[in-house]
Amino acid sequence: MELNGAGLERLSRSECLALLASVPVGRIVYSDGALPAIQPVNFLLDEGDIVIRTGADTRLAAAARGTVVAFEVDEVQADSHDGWSVVVTGHARPVRDPDEVVRLERSGLRAWAPGPKEHFIRIGVELISGRRILPNGQVTGQP
Repeated sequence: MELNGAGLERLSRSECLALLASVPVGRIVYSDGALPAIQPVNFLLDEGDIVIRTGADTRLAAAARGTVVAFEVDEVQADSHDGWSVVVTGHARPVRDPDEVVRLERSGLRAWAPGPKEHFIRIGVELISGRRILPNGQVTGQP
């Protein structure tokens, strides 16, 4: 096990991907009018990429056309102060292939917000990092 400078356990790429796949909601970070914007979204892992669903005319769809975005998922237990966080950085691109759109529509992925959401965005997992903190500052393998 490797600890970072803050005493948090660094997670391997495979651990990060497993944790990423274990939760249904994450947060996408993108630029909106040269300012950072963060939005919660439902997502799925598909062929090693993150896929989200939104409306074609949303600010998110406009901002995520070939740009670099960040994506974060976590799980934190407020009472025991343990949890983990995974952050992905990668290029976002709209899904335009009609066959791929049909396949993703059948995946069961639903958008966070109500209304028509016919647009899919695929985020490549180019950089991924994760960290974990255990109750009372314990580290894995210690009592």
